[in-house]
Amino acid sequence: MASMRDIKRRKGSIQSTQQITKAMKLVSTVKLQRAKQRAEQSKAYFNCMYETVSSMLAKTGSLNHPYLKAGESGKKAVIVITSNRGLAGGYNSNITKLITKGDFKKEDLEIYAIGKKGKDALQRNGYHIMEENSDIIEEPSYVDAMGISKKLLDAYAAGEINEIYLAYTGFKNTVVHVPTLLKLLPVEAPESGEAGKETGSKAMMNFEPEDDEALDMIIPKYVTSLIYGGLVEAVASENGARMQAMDSATSNAEEMIDHLSLMYNRARQGSITQELTEIIAGANAIS
Repeated sequence: MASMRDIKRRKGSIQSTQQITKAMKLVSTVKLQRAKQRAEQSKAYFNCMYETVSSMLAKTGSLNHPYLKAGESGKKAVIVITSNRGLAGGYNSNITKLITKGDFKKEDLEIYAIGKKGKDALQRNGYHIMEENSDIIEEPSYVDAMGISKKLLDAYAAGEINEIYLAYTGFKNTVVHVPTLLKLLPVEAPESGEAGKETGSKAMMNFEPEDDEALDMIIPKYVTSLIYGGLVEAVASENGARMQAMDSATSNAEEMIDHLSLMYNRARQGSITQELTEIIAGANAIS
C-alpha cells in the first residue's frame, strides 16, 4: 500500500491538473459561443451556394469546361483542416483517418495542411505536404480562403492536379461534430432527374453572356465559399471537442481525488490504529 506521503503528493498533483482542465474548459466554452454563432450565421449561405451551383450544373447539359472534368496528371490535392493544439479528444485523429484509411494512394496526394496537428500526423505517415498554413485556423477569414482557392485553381488549370478535396469537421451542434471529406473539383453535377424533382423544372440553363464566362466566375466563388465554410465549422468543432474533452478530464480528476482521499483516510486510520496498539502493548508490558 502506498504511504500517506505518496498519496498526498499524488492527490495534490491531480488537483493542480484539475484546475488547469477547468480553466481550459471555461476558455473553450467562451470561444465556442463565438465560433458557434459565426458558423450558424454563415451555414445557410454556404448551403445555398452549394445547392445553387449543383442545380445550375444539372441544367447545363454536357458542357466542356475545365472545372467540370478531371485532368490527366493523376495528382489529387487535399485541404486538411485540423487544429494547432491538442487536448481535443479525437478531433484531429478523425480527420487524418479520412486520409490514411481512405481510398487514396499515398503517392497521388498533395496535402495542403491548415493546422499543425494534421500536418505533423500526415508527415509522419509519409504523405507529401505541399503547403502549410497553420496560422489561418486561429482566425479564419474569407480572404484566407480566397488565397488558398486561387492557388489550387491555378494548379488545377495548369494540369498539375486533377482533383481537389476538402477534409474538415462539420459542426452540427455542441456535442456532434462530423469528419467530412468533400470533393470540390471537378464539380460533380447531380442527375438531371434529381434536380428536376428538387426544383420542379426541366428547363435548360441559359447563360449571359456565355456559359464559359459564367462558370469562370461562379465556380471560383463556389470553391472559396466551401473552403471558408469548412474553416468556420472546423473552428467551432475544435472548441466544442476541446470543451467536452476538458469536461471529461475534470470529472475523471474529481473521481481520482475522491478515491485518493479515501485511500489517504484508510492509511491514516491504519497508522493511528497501529500507534494505539503499540501504546497499549507497551503499557501492558510495563505493568
